[in-house]
Amino acid sequence: MKVAVVGATGMVGQIMLKVLEERNFPFTELIPVASEKSVGKKVKCKGKEYSIVSMKDAIAAQPDIAIFSAGGSTSLEFAPLFAAVGTTVIDNSSAWRMDPTKKLIVPEINAHELSKDDKIIANPNCSTIQLVMVLYPLHKKYKLKRVVVSTYQSVTGTGKAAVDQLNAEITGNQTVEKVYPYDIFKNALPQCDVFDEHDYTKEELKLMREPKKIMSDDSFNLTATAVRVPVQGGHSESVNIEFENEFDITEVKNILENTEGVKVLDDVQNKIYPMPLYSEGKDEVFVGRIRRDISQDNTLNCWIVADNLRKGAATNAIQIAEYLLENKLI
Repeated sequence: MKVAVVGATGMVGQIMLKVLEERNFPFTELIPVASEKSVGKKVKCKGKEYSIVSMKDAIAAQPDIAIFSAGGSTSLEFAPLFAAVGTTVIDNSSAWRMDPTKKLIVPEINAHELSKDDKIIANPNCSTIQLVMVLYPLHKKYKLKRVVVSTYQSVTGTGKAAVDQLNAEITGNQTVEKVYPYDIFKNALPQCDVFDEHDYTKEELKLMREPKKIMSDDSFNLTATAVRVPVQGGHSESVNIEFENEFDITEVKNILENTEGVKVLDDVQNKIYPMPLYSEGKDEVFVGRIRRDISQDNTLNCWIVADNLRKGAATNAIQIAEYLLENKLI
């Protein structure tokens, strides 16, 4: 079992190596890949050092699986080249997500759709993953009508340069290169990614489109506002969910408590609710502040938090790889 990690030196790539180790993924050969300037550098996994190789050499090695976290343009160029030599690619960029010929997978929801013919598999947007982990089990029971989501997203979603900007601003260093148009420390930016012609950002459009594809259902409406906040530990979402059918709060909590990969933290009397500080380094999706919307029938409010680098990226991708292996699809 040869596994390539493309983008192994990046924030998500580093977490991918960590999760491969933590979950004891059964590779016999690890092929870390990064840019030409990183070739020859070392990364660690499972107590061993591995040398970074070039994309060309990685393709020539014909890995069984290549897990990509290297940006959309890199994925568009190189994922087909890996697929052409028989490698199954799991891609963490936005490049293939809405391609009708590619599957968009959250293992707990739709891994059963995968087959041996799927050589490029898309990993959803981090904010989408934590959202659908909660929406899907409730949709099956009560049927979604409309969802309104507002996100509070960690700077880690932008990358290392954004973390550097935040830390520099905290210490008063204004000489660091800024990746955001404004300071992020002591601020909240209602802009994640670039705006489209309708004044939605790309991040908002991902949240609006991807859940329908993952859940194979476009019968419900979804709108989003995505905000960047000075947090390093995970993404948070305030979600308002209108159902077609009536629901019982106790039953809602019971459904979520029995959903694989979801953990309910909902005891407001004791100030227990999900927070980014609590989610950092964990793989579960945490949900709390579960309450009826008293302004409208059949409507629920909740608060969802997850580590965007783990379940929102690395862990979800490796869970896909585990499913492929367990079901002999590679």
